[in-house]
Amino acid sequence: MTDPTVAALGVAPDALQTLISDLCRTGQTVATAESLTGGLVAAVLTTVPGSSAVVRGGFVAYATELKHALAGVDPELLAREGAVHPEVARQLAAGARLRCGATLGLGLTGVAGPDPQDGRPVGTVFLCLDRGDRRWESAEAFAGDRATIRAASVRRALALLAGACRADRRGGPGEPGEPGEPGT
Repeated sequence: MTDPTVAALGVAPDALQTLISDLCRTGQTVATAESLTGGLVAAVLTTVPGSSAVVRGGFVAYATELKHALAGVDPELLAREGAVHPEVARQLAAGARLRCGATLGLGLTGVAGPDPQDGRPVGTVFLCLDRGDRRWESAEAFAGDRATIRAASVRRALALLAGACRADRRGGPGEPGEPGEPGT
């Protein structure tokens, strides 16, 4: 039976299982620093039995000041650019990786609506997956209501993670987001 959270977010259960298996096989671990998704990425990852071997943890940094307090995002960056910015996603990802002791850190920030934030329109989402020696990034402009934007953000985050696993499997650069990945 498919987990109701996974189903509600439109994530493909088989691809999610493959993602967790790939993380196990490659010896990678993941930590999340989530803003607009409010912990949904970590919740989805941990629906898979055995995910405790690869999911180190994560935190929800919904309030702007918590992005600094929990993930170490530069407070001057937050004051200058606001919470919805590509560099904030980068620093969230690095902070999650370092503070949770994971090989991969995933950072998400954006505007789910209903109102714009920090001069960014609803649907603007920045994601980053940080491995220390490499980053995968995505800037999105999703359409829809809050639930739709948050679900699309979760699926995109899982696609970035799957892309990193694919790069390790192939020994090459690998680009995230190909069909057949979780949520695509």
